[in-house]
Amino acid sequence: MYVLHIVLCCCALFAVKSQAAPAQRIIALSPHLVEQLYSIGVGDKIVGTTDHADYPQQAKNIPRVGNYNQLQVEKILALKPDLVLAWTDGNPPADLNKLRQFGLNVVDSNPLQLTDIAKELRILGQHTGAVDAAEQQALLMEQGLAELRQNYSSKAKVVVFYELWQQPLSTVAQNAWPQQQLELCGATNPFATATGDYPQVNLEHVVASQPQLIIQPVSVNEPRALLDWSRWPAIPAVKYQQFSQPDADLVHRTSSRMLQGVRQLCADIDKARQFFAKKS
Repeated sequence: MYVLHIVLCCCALFAVKSQAAPAQRIIALSPHLVEQLYSIGVGDKIVGTTDHADYPQQAKNIPRVGNYNQLQVEKILALKPDLVLAWTDGNPPADLNKLRQFGLNVVDSNPLQLTDIAKELRILGQHTGAVDAAEQQALLMEQGLAELRQNYSSKAKVVVFYELWQQPLSTVAQNAWPQQQLELCGATNPFATATGDYPQVNLEHVVASQPQLIIQPVSVNEPRALLDWSRWPAIPAVKYQQFSQPDADLVHRTSSRMLQGVRQLCADIDKARQFFAKKS
């Protein structure tokens, strides 16, 4: 029997149904949820997931039950899950409503801040019986973020351009995940206050902002074309070959591995910081 209750500490990260026993058959409807379940040692309980869930290696063998645009509701029902972990911003609302109408226990995940990752880990631990492992992972995340904040908060700012996409040229702003990481690393994003979290930008405005570092996230599993910046040698980052190409899966996916990606991003920003400090 399920007892509906509100988890105050998670501030609407999850709409939760408490279970009498830990979940044994889990549908995880996003790559980040799959990663988190494996990180707390319960990946073997996943019976279905969506496209692009590719980490760790064994996640590639999990049956697929949909993608960003559509969920295969009948297939999900046939797998008889006792827990469905849904991604609020990444799953079709109509399909999630259908799953609820069929009486499935659907738990919504919607991390909005870097600190939310640890909160979600703890909730996953409660649902799966892996409370201790989840707490350990959550503490590692919190401690890691605190260390980065301490290391870089008082350092000189580095002007960066975050090339999210080449065509149309897009970047990050406001509350986008990468923007939060840039702030943590002590970087200045000239487009931080642009409209929308992932705005398209004019190349002339990028040139005018004179970035000292150009960041081009690249996915190993899904390579993309990168803008050839050599045509604009007046940009300091281009003139002095200051580029960073972090693993897109590490910096864009809201899992525990994001800490690894942020550390590398901060290190790259710090290298640019030191380079220009020597030139001044």
